[in-house]
Amino acid sequence: METREAIGALAALAQDSRLAVFRLLVQVGPAGLAATKIAEQLQIPQSSLSFHLKELTHAELIAPRQDGRFVIYTANFTTMNCLMAFLTDSCCTGTPCSTTAALDCAIDKALG
Repeated sequence: METREAIGALAALAQDSRLAVFRLLVQVGPAGLAATKIAEQLQIPQSSLSFHLKELTHAELIAPRQDGRFVIYTANFTTMNCLMAFLTDSCCTGTPCSTTAALDCAIDKALG
């Protein structure tokens, strides 16, 4: 992950509602949730939620997919792992703290 991408992801997460949405989607895993369910669970007005979902999608932290007439949002675990690898790249005097995150990121980048 490049610095510019990390800054974009961190900026997207640096807001209460967006951080709550991302954490909820991480908790529910690959199944994801429809926007209406996210709004219900987090008590965020639908009009505000649309803006927050757009910001998280633009930062590639979440991904939408069409499921019938619903749009289901899921956490983008690749971006999350790459961000974690970026943040911990030089911790512990250069010894990677999370080789799994760094390896997952490298594999995902190689696969395109």
